[in-house]
Amino acid sequence: MVVHSQSTSAMRAGGAPHPQVHPSAYIHSFANVMGDVHVGANVLIAPGCTIQADQGSPFYIGDNVNIQDGAVIHAIEPGRVRGQDGQNYAVWIGDNSCITHMALVHGPAFIGDNCFIGFRSTIFNAKVGDGCVIMMHALIQGVEIPPGKYVPSGAVITKQEQANLLPDVLESDRKFTQQIIHVNEALKDDVSGANAQTSIRPVRTNLGPSQSHRFTTDTKPMNHTTLDAAIVSQVRSLLGQGYRIGSEHADKRRFQTSSWQSCPPITGNNEAQVLAGLEACLAEHQGEYVRLIGIDPQAKQRVLETIIQRPSGPVKSESISSVTKTIKNYTTSHINTSGNLDAETIAHVRSLLGQGYRIGTEHADARRFQTSSWQSCSPIPSQQESQVIAALEACIAEHQGEYVRMLGIDTQAKRRVFEAIIQRPGDQPKATPKAARSASSSSSTSYASTSSYASSPSAGLGADAIAQVRSLLAQGYRIGSEYADKRRFQTSSWQSCTPINSQQESQVIAALESCLAEHPGDYVRLIGIDPKAKRRVLEAIIQRPNGTGRGSTSPAAPTASSSASSASYNKVESNGSSYRPTGGLDGTVVNQIRSLLAQGYRIGTEYADKRRFQTSSWQSCTPINSQQESQVIAGVEACLAEHPNDYVRLIGIDKRAKRRVSETIIQRPNGNGSARSSSPAASSSRSYQAPPAPSTRGRGFSPRSGGGLDADTVAQVRSLLAQGYRVGTEHADKRRFQTSSWQSCTPIHSQQESQVIAALEACLADHQKEYVRLIGIDTKAKRRVLESVIQKPVAAR
Repeated sequence: MVVHSQSTSAMRAGGAPHPQVHPSAYIHSFANVMGDVHVGANVLIAPGCTIQADQGSPFYIGDNVNIQDGAVIHAIEPGRVRGQDGQNYAVWIGDNSCITHMALVHGPAFIGDNCFIGFRSTIFNAKVGDGCVIMMHALIQGVEIPPGKYVPSGAVITKQEQANLLPDVLESDRKFTQQIIHVNEALKDDVSGANAQTSIRPVRTNLGPSQSHRFTTDTKPMNHTTLDAAIVSQVRSLLGQGYRIGSEHADKRRFQTSSWQSCPPITGNNEAQVLAGLEACLAEHQGEYVRLIGIDPQAKQRVLETIIQRPSGPVKSESISSVTKTIKNYTTSHINTSGNLDAETIAHVRSLLGQGYRIGTEHADARRFQTSSWQSCSPIPSQQESQVIAALEACIAEHQGEYVRMLGIDTQAKRRVFEAIIQRPGDQPKATPKAARSASSSSSTSYASTSSYASSPSAGLGADAIAQVRSLLAQGYRIGSEYADKRRFQTSSWQSCTPINSQQESQVIAALESCLAEHPGDYVRLIGIDPKAKRRVLEAIIQRPNGTGRGSTSPAAPTASSSASSASYNKVESNGSSYRPTGGLDGTVVNQIRSLLAQGYRIGTEYADKRRFQTSSWQSCTPINSQQESQVIAGVEACLAEHPNDYVRLIGIDKRAKRRVSETIIQRPNGNGSARSSSPAASSSRSYQAPPAPSTRGRGFSPRSGGGLDADTVAQVRSLLAQGYRVGTEHADKRRFQTSSWQSCTPIHSQQESQVIAALEACLADHQKEYVRLIGIDTKAKRRVLESVIQKPVAAR
């Protein structure tokens, strides 16, 4: 292996060879270059780079090479690559090539002149010809790429046949690579004019036996990035708080519908890596909207969304920096309020301005508010936060006693992105900033002025109805309302109120209050609508003629389904911690429903009268298409109400496997096993808390006479089911018992413990004056593994 004489002498002296760096080359203080490395003229090695020629060497880096942040160049074997000078090298990088962010070049590797290695790509045991362009996240291993070829992003080239079929590089590809390369060229120009104390300096001034791996002692990091300084500051702030960084992009059409698409994930928390990932996203989606996302990995929620690029170009620094104080948790307790605006409104203003939107205001008196005929306040041409807030306060002061709402306007898309009512006729002016702060601290952080609803029950809707509205909107449903006088209520002839087209909570609540005000002596009900399925998911009465239920959901409704829906939605205020039955399902059944839904199963119900129950001829109730817990419970309660004197059972269905996973009787004709909370009888769906007992084959149990199953029998059933056996029952009167002429009870098809026990109890109840025996059946071997008498006639004791 031929090496430079200076490095050879260093080896012979027993020390590690030193890099040979051209006087015009610059290496950042946060980069590591070690071993026998030749660095050519005008080379720039950015922060976070590692060039390690300690095991495999030597390395050759040609003139004008651009090695960007986080790149790694390494080898573990001595030179096996023939360089253009005829000597052997472990790694050769030709003139004018660019190794971009986080790329890995692992020897033996040869990269020709004028090559571009994209972000996070890997070159190992390969040769890349002159003028090749390798895009992002590509793998080149064990092949030779012909000169002038293009490797697309994500490609895996491990066979020579693949390399030979690669397309040629286009002029557009060259333009893209030049944009990336010019970043570091501009950096070199800045460095050339800097003094000796800059964070990048000639490495030659620091070479010496005692500093073979570190070239400078400067610790001030250089902002080597194309991103705006405000974006870099924002990234540092998020990383400093432990948040993760992400990015999304959208073209103009997707931006109109807020259909953002994710850029490649940024996995690291290193600032240089994050900035490189953002730069890659911006470069890949020029001419589109790109936004920066801050993510709290513990809470699994976004804390920031900020647009950093628009189709016209990057967003201005002023717009970006103004949003750094409103990282999406909107810590309103630290916002200084003034005048008539509370902290939450100011947080919304800052957030909108930070995303480049304009602010507007509208007002309406009570009559115009009913018809949504809003009038504009004076336009706000400024984007300075203080001027915008002053204009909002002026509008509020001019229209005391009226509704005032704030608007967020996207001037490029010519559409509204935000609407929130910030004043109502009954609101009192806030006397001091302290009062405003205390009011805002008790309000929620949603994009609506909900503090007035929570604090003033006279406004119309009660807390239950507001909680219900929030729950529906959070699930993506639309809200509607209907009214009926007493006569129409009897015939369920409801009439629609004014349609509610908005999904802003404040607008929906305002429309519901308007409907209540227009029909004070009528029934009014709240409707939840699934626009995709084109069906109703909720009907709940929120006002009655006698005044009861005004503004809150009523548990009593004209139909079983609406009653159930209303009752089930009462759990919203408890944050779903527990279901509170209002004359509906027993808590055990509700828990079983929750368990099935949590596992992704669908719920169904079936009913049967006594005759059909004997033959297991069950009939289906109305299908339950929803997987919303409240809607499922409503459907189950409706089935129970329709068939009060029949058997009713709950079914868990695995839609993918097309099979049943659960069958539980929740109602019996005599009330035993009823699922209703008013019934004192135990439900058959409840598990039997009997002490475990070993399984015994044969007639080893003490049979009971009359009543249900004892603990030994339950333990025996569990043991059989646990071993995969089926359970059956037989009965015989005294005469048949003498001749062992047993007759079968109703077959038990289920292997659910509760269903098997229910069937055994049914057989015992049907044949109280006869012998009944339990049978364990091995279905594979087609034989019985157990026969045990579990009931004898009274006279036989």
